[in-house]
Amino acid sequence: MFRVLSVRASAFRRTNTCLKGSAIAVHSQEWVWTFDHPPDALWPLLSDTARFNEAAGLPKHDIIETPQPDGSVLYEGRGKQGVMTLEWREEPVNWVKNQWFEHRRHFTKGPLKMLCAGLRIEPDGAGSKCTYTLEAEASGLLGELALRTVFFKSVGKTFAGLVKKVDLFVSGQRDTPFDITPPALGEDARLRLARAVEDIEASPHGHGLSARLAEYVTTAQEVDVVKIRPLELARVWNHAPREVIEACLEATRVGLFNLRWDILCPRCRVAKSISSGLDELPTGAHCDTCNIDYDREFSRNVELSFQPAPGIRPIVFGEYCLFGPGSTPHIVAQIAVPAGETRNLHGEFAKAPYRLRTLEAGPEADIEHDGQAFPTMIVADDNVHGGAVCAAGQLNFVNQSAHDRVFVIEELTWEQDALTADRATTLQAFRDLFSEQILRPGDEVSIQRVSLMFTDLRRSTALYEQIGDARAYALVRDHFAVLTEIVRKHDGGVVKTIGDAVMASFTDPVNCLLAAIEIQNAVGAFNERHAGDMGDEDAVTIKIGIHEGPCIAVTLNDRLDYFGTTVNMAARLESQSMGGDVVLSHAIAEDPAVVPLLADKGLSDESAELRGFEAPVQFHRLMIAGAAAR
Repeated sequence: MFRVLSVRASAFRRTNTCLKGSAIAVHSQEWVWTFDHPPDALWPLLSDTARFNEAAGLPKHDIIETPQPDGSVLYEGRGKQGVMTLEWREEPVNWVKNQWFEHRRHFTKGPLKMLCAGLRIEPDGAGSKCTYTLEAEASGLLGELALRTVFFKSVGKTFAGLVKKVDLFVSGQRDTPFDITPPALGEDARLRLARAVEDIEASPHGHGLSARLAEYVTTAQEVDVVKIRPLELARVWNHAPREVIEACLEATRVGLFNLRWDILCPRCRVAKSISSGLDELPTGAHCDTCNIDYDREFSRNVELSFQPAPGIRPIVFGEYCLFGPGSTPHIVAQIAVPAGETRNLHGEFAKAPYRLRTLEAGPEADIEHDGQAFPTMIVADDNVHGGAVCAAGQLNFVNQSAHDRVFVIEELTWEQDALTADRATTLQAFRDLFSEQILRPGDEVSIQRVSLMFTDLRRSTALYEQIGDARAYALVRDHFAVLTEIVRKHDGGVVKTIGDAVMASFTDPVNCLLAAIEIQNAVGAFNERHAGDMGDEDAVTIKIGIHEGPCIAVTLNDRLDYFGTTVNMAARLESQSMGGDVVLSHAIAEDPAVVPLLADKGLSDESAELRGFEAPVQFHRLMIAGAAAR
C-alpha cells in the first residue's frame, strides 16, 4: 500500500537578461509517498527512467555524442513534444543504487531552459518513504506561463498514477508494472503470430513457451523488446535457461524474432556495433563514450539477443532516456565530482567483485569487496584505485585529476544475463537451426575458454566387417543420435562428426564432464537395444577425452569449427581412452566447479607422450562402471 504524504511547491526568482531584465522563476515541486515495501524492491522500477517515460507516453528522441578534448563526451538530445521541437544537453545522471538519482537537462531550444528530476528512497520502518522532486526554469514567457499553470499539475498526476501501479505490481496485484498500448496487430500479423506459436510448439524446442513468447513480444513495453535477452527471461520466468534460448531460436526460425549480434564495449558495456549475422560482424568497434577501439571476443563482448520481426512488432528508432540507473543496472553508483574535490555520500554495497572507473575515457581498477566498509575511490590523471576504507555505510569519492570526472562503480556480475556468442554458438539448437550463421571465409575469432569432448567407437572397423556395412552404418547413425541428444541436454553442441568419431563443445566444464559420464552410462542400454544386430563380441564401446582452454573459432566446410592447441589436446586425450572410461585433462579435473563432482571417484593419474606435444602429458582417467555392459 502506498500513501501520499505531501505535495509541496516553491519558486524563487532571478533575473533573466535574455528577457530584457524580466524576472524568471526557478520552479520546483516535491511529492512524498510512503510504501509498505523496502527500497530494494521499489528501486528497479522507480529508477528506470526509460520505462517511466515510455509508460508516460513521452516520444523517443535522438542523441548525438561528441567527444571533448578533456576526455569527456558532450551528449545532445533532439526530439519533438507535440508540435514543439526540443533540443538540449544531457548531464550524466548521478545515483547511488537503492537510494537516489538526479537527472538534469539544459535546453537550447524549446519553452524550458532547465529541467531537473530527482528521486530519493529512504527506509521507513519495514517500508519506504519516496520523495520525487522536479525543478524547472523557463526560457521565455510561454514556458513561464506553463510552469505557473499546467506543467507540474500534469506531471504530478501522471507520475502519481505510475507510482500507484508500481506499488500494485510489487504487491503482486498486477502482472506488469505499467499499462501500455502496443501497436495493433493487422490481420496478416495475427495469422503469422498464430502460425508461429503452433510451429514453435510443434518443434523440439518449444518447451511450452511459444504462447508466452508471443504474448511478451506483443504486449511488453518497447524498452523490454528492443533487446530480448533470453537469460534474463529465464531468470524472471524461473525457467531453464537452455529451454528459453531454444524457444527464442525457434521463434527466430519461424519468423517471430530476428537475431541481433552486439559487439559490446568492454568498458561501458554498451553496444557500438549491431549485426544480424556472424558474417557481418566487424573485427572490432570504437566507443565514443570511452574513446577506445576494441576487438571482438566471443566469450566477453559479443552478445546474441533477439528483436521482434518488424511485421509483428515494429521498433521505433531512438531513446526514451539515454542515461539512468535502469538502463545500466550493473552500475551501483555514478557520481560527478569536480576537479580537485571530494564527495562523501551514504551507501552500502553487497559482497561482490566491482570495477572502479570513470564515465570518461581512462584507467580502471577491479576490486573484491567483502560486503563491509567500501574503499575510498580515488581518481588521478593516470590511474584509478581504491584507497582507505570508508566509515561503515559511507562512500568517499576523491578527484585528484585536473578535470571534472564522473565516478562509476559497477558490479562485474553483469554477464549473468548476457548470452555471449561462445555460449550461443555452442548450443546444439543453434547449430541445428542456424547452420548458415558462420564467419566470413578467412575470418577468425578468439574464444577465451571452451570445453571440448572427442568420442570414438572402439574397434569400429571390425564391426563393419562382422555385421556388414548397412547394419553397422545404421548402428553408428543411432549412436550419433544418442550422443547428440545427451550433448544437447547438457548445453553443448556437436561441432562435427569424423567417420564414427564426434567432436562436441561446451562453455562449462561441468556440463562437458556430466555429458561424458552420461554417454558412458548410456552405452549399456544402447547395446541392449541393438542386441539383435550384433554378437556379444561386437558390443559398442566408446572412447572419450575431454579438455578445456582457449581456442579460435573459424568457418570450415560451411560450419563453425574450432582450432588450436586445446582442440589438439582433447583429440589426443581421446586416443588414450580404453573405452568405457573418460580421460580428463588437468584443466578439467582441477576446475573448482568440477572438483566436488570427482570426489571419491577413484581417478587414476597417468601420463603419456602425445603426438604434437614435446613433453609427456599428465591426465586423469575416470572409469565408468558397466559402461560397456549388455
